[in-house]
Amino acid sequence: MPKHLVVVESPAKAKTLKKFLGKDYDVLASYGHVRDLVPKEGAVDPANDFAMRYEVIERNQKHVDAIARALKKADALYLATDPDREGEAISWHLAELLGERGLLEDRDVQRVVFHEITERAIQDAVANPKGLSLELVDAYKARRALDYLVGFNLSPLLWRKIRGGLSAGRVQSPALRMIVERELEIEKFVSREYWSIESRLDKNSTNFIARLTEFNGTKVEQFTFTDAEGTMRAVKAIEDAAAGEMMVANVTKKQRRRNPAPPFTTSTMQQEASRKLGFGAQRTMRTAQKLYEGIDIGQGSVGLITYMRTDSVSLAQEALTELREVITGRYGASEVPESPRAFKTKSKNAQEAHEAIRPTSSARIPADLRQYLDDDQFRLYELIWKRTVACQMEQALYDTVSVDLAAGPHKLRASGSTLVKPGFLAVYQEGQDDMVEEGDRILPPLEKGDAVKLIEMLPEQHFTEPPPRYTEASLVKALEEHGIGRPSTYASIISTLVSREYVELERRRFTPTDVGRVVARFLTEHFERYVDYDFTARLEDELDDVSRGERDWVPLMHAWWKAFKEQVDQGKDIDRSQAIQAREIGTDPKSGRPVSVRLARYGPVVQIGTKDDEEKPKFAGLRPGQKMETITLEEALELFKLPRNLGETPEGEAVSTNIGRFGPYVKYGSKYVSIKEDDDPYTIELPRALELIAQKKHEDANRTIADFGVDNIKILRGRYGPYITDGKKNAKVPKDREPESLTLEECQELITAAPERGKRRGASKKTKAATAVAATAANDDDAGGRQREAARRKTTTTRKKTATKKKAASKKKTTSKKKAASKKKTAAKKKTAKSSSDGE
Repeated sequence: MPKHLVVVESPAKAKTLKKFLGKDYDVLASYGHVRDLVPKEGAVDPANDFAMRYEVIERNQKHVDAIARALKKADALYLATDPDREGEAISWHLAELLGERGLLEDRDVQRVVFHEITERAIQDAVANPKGLSLELVDAYKARRALDYLVGFNLSPLLWRKIRGGLSAGRVQSPALRMIVERELEIEKFVSREYWSIESRLDKNSTNFIARLTEFNGTKVEQFTFTDAEGTMRAVKAIEDAAAGEMMVANVTKKQRRRNPAPPFTTSTMQQEASRKLGFGAQRTMRTAQKLYEGIDIGQGSVGLITYMRTDSVSLAQEALTELREVITGRYGASEVPESPRAFKTKSKNAQEAHEAIRPTSSARIPADLRQYLDDDQFRLYELIWKRTVACQMEQALYDTVSVDLAAGPHKLRASGSTLVKPGFLAVYQEGQDDMVEEGDRILPPLEKGDAVKLIEMLPEQHFTEPPPRYTEASLVKALEEHGIGRPSTYASIISTLVSREYVELERRRFTPTDVGRVVARFLTEHFERYVDYDFTARLEDELDDVSRGERDWVPLMHAWWKAFKEQVDQGKDIDRSQAIQAREIGTDPKSGRPVSVRLARYGPVVQIGTKDDEEKPKFAGLRPGQKMETITLEEALELFKLPRNLGETPEGEAVSTNIGRFGPYVKYGSKYVSIKEDDDPYTIELPRALELIAQKKHEDANRTIADFGVDNIKILRGRYGPYITDGKKNAKVPKDREPESLTLEECQELITAAPERGKRRGASKKTKAATAVAATAANDDDAGGRQREAARRKTTTTRKKTATKKKAASKKKTTSKKKAASKKKTAAKKKTAKSSSDGE
């Protein structure tokens, strides 16, 4: 019987630890968070020092029960969840739940922390346990309470003032503001023309380029030359002064050293994985989680990287020792610095007790592990390995040359560099390319007083460009620079912005949607303090103070809540027309009424007229790709060409096309058929519409599987599979039955047991809405990400089990059919034989 119970977060990690700890230890997984706030108003009570009401997460109840059963047989409990605030919170929740069941009495309860899943690290952690960090737990409580209160107070306000289904978050909303403000910068940007002047020169048959730096003794700036005419005059003046050659006025030579980048933190790993591998933040973290938890590399499962949620750039001494040995063996002793290179995290909140993200053993060369890893795992592991090895290698060394050339009163400069010693560049270079820096040029040998031949002048026109839209990498970098969020939250912030349709990811760059713009504008105008970058960063710092035990979380929450509640109460009086910010774009030439664009309940629309007019306003939804901020009057009026009358069906039914709440459609008589993605309601013609109608009629004709002719009971083919209906209630066809095999009596029983339409089993609409808000609030911290990851794993497992069951059922069904066919064939033979006998 195991004497010790160890609890980790994931089953993969549990499997690896069990191998390292042996038979005296039972290792179980909590599958992420086991408890969370109840998804109802009042789950956090500001009047009672922010007391919180928790409940066990339904999908993890069975895991809590399994842990409780196992603990009854154990003498000691080791809580070995992840080494961060969320991991501490999971351990605390488990201890609370098990304590409520009276299972911690007379049992040793210890917190076990390790940063890599290797045998040495695990055994060392178990041999040196500690108690729960209540400071980290308090920091978790404060963040969770903040996220909950923001979600449950701001989100309903967005529903009432803008439209349903929206959400606001403590960190999510400043991130949205950042994307929207960048888009406004781009739209307001006015491009300016400017010209550069270079020359192509030759010395001893070697061509090189020099750029104009002084013209008539005046330094050349970006906008010194702003048109073709002035540029050509300058080119002519330089050519005349040079008379075919230029003189070397000065030569400066020096060596430049370049240091490697520090090892990865969560943020820099996400940025580099985006730039070099094209991975999104979630894809990066999901892959890193697998590498951390353990992969079978031939001798059983082992963690390949250290913990991947960290803002530290420190490396353990034993890791440094191994790195120096690996570098010596692979690249030579000359590539190892005299002493290990130490890096210091710039952030004052970095937990230096943690390590940077590194291989658990740098001796595990990526190429040697290729056969055990999938493509994503291999590419990310290789990136982490290269970055870690490079950070402990020698500097790269360049010889640089800068040459000033004169043509009368005009000066040009040529620069070049040569990579003398690659150093760490032999392994890794930060940024997009792993090559020598772009722009490095090799110049011919030049000395002061040398004459060089002028081959040609090279004037070039340029235009200034707007700031680029954020990529995942640049957004993560900007959030980190502003101090918004923490490394573990970036992936969930981005995921929420995309899933809520506040932003679109086009060509790996973020563009705000119309809804995102309206939400950001509303929050900025009416809740500026809570989307202010500095305020959000200061609040993060204060929460970090709590985690270090330097501040009490309850007074911090009271100070925040008082101001926030006053702002929310004031927000209730905001007029909805102010919130949605209608933009007038002109006048309708037919009616003379104003034309405006605004956000309606179901999306952006163009409106002709106002609510105060005698005639009701007309509305038309924007087409895909059209934006509220940029649509023109001409484009807006085009939208009112619907509905379009196309003609008639052969049966004489009127055919028209329009766009409804659920998308574009063709109407024939009193029936409808959705328009396919390749068709456009503004351009579709009658022949194509008749094809769609014919297809719909064919589908409708084949929709009925069985019609019993009793109580209107039918079995129909539906969008999501076959179902039973009597016109009032719908019932699912049992999974283990073919719909054709159901009898009338069975259908009647299933209909009787089915819920009324609109009253499906489960939570009410109100409860579901509240749960959605709570989930959105959780997304601002890592809890949401971990819960989604656990749910994803469970869904994957369920799908696999379902697929296995279906396969088995199919096999069983095939076998039964074969047996039936065989029996039938045998019976037929016997019958034939008997007939022959009778005939004889």
